[in-house]
This record gives sequence, structure tokens and C-alpha cells, in this order.
Amino acid sequence: MSPETNTVAESIDIVRIMEMIPHRYPFLMIDRVVDITPDVGATGVKNVTINEPFFQGHFPGHPVMPGVLMIEAMAQTAAVVVVRTMGKGAEGKLVYFMSVDQARFRKPVTPGDTVRFVVEKKRQRANVWKFQGNAFVGDVLVAEAVFAAMIVDN
Repeated sequence: MSPETNTVAESIDIVRIMEMIPHRYPFLMIDRVVDITPDVGATGVKNVTINEPFFQGHFPGHPVMPGVLMIEAMAQTAAVVVVRTMGKGAEGKLVYFMSVDQARFRKPVTPGDTVRFVVEKKRQRANVWKFQGNAFVGDVLVAEAVFAAMIVDN
């Protein structure tokens, strides 16, 4: 971690993510977190495959990742930032959405895409955190949202 930026150079793999947040298959929406800066933001990565259970019904013959699941992936990335910021005592705590605003879905995400979920903390008051999230495939913005969540004891 660099003292100037607090950026953690290493990425956080799926095993460590599962220690940090309570989500599990089929609802764990990120595979890795990279470029994390505690109390600032991070980038979550998802490799989208045809084996995702939601593709069975969304949509047969034309698989598209649901937009709400992209927002969920942004929130899971943000949850990792929150846990990394708060420390081990926050690991495994539940995080509840409080609001989703300004959601925009700009381009479909399909099997074979690698999505980067870039989240940036806007503010925090007590156990409520607000983030701006953007999803990219390559350099193309595919979704965005502002969301707030509350971390609670289980």
C-alpha cells in the first residue's frame, strides 16, 4: 500500500471475497477485485459465461445479463471496499441496499464479455455508504448507477 494513495496493488481473489462478503453462488456476481483503495473505491471483475443460471430465462436464444445484476455486482464490489476499509470485524456482515438512483443501461452484456465494475465512494455517514458505480466492457460504458447501502450486524 502506497502512503500517498492508499492503493493496494494486489488483487483480491474469489476465495478472499467470500471471506469478506456473505454472497455465494449463484448470487456472487464478481470474480475478483483489483485496484482497491480503502475508503475510496475499487474495480470488480466478472467473466460472463453462458453457464450463468440467469441466462436460462434471460433470454432463451439471446442471452443478456440482467441490468439489476450488474448493479448488484457494483454493490458487491463496494461491499469489499467497505470491509477493506473497516477491517476484519466487518467481514461477513450483511449489506442492504437502501437506494438505487440514476441507473442507466447503455449496452447489453453477453456471454464472453469481461465486465469491470468501477465503484467510487461518494460519502459515508455511520453505517450508510453511498457509491457511484460504472460498468465497462473494454472501454465501453455499459451501465451506471448511484446507490446507497447499509452494513448491519448479522
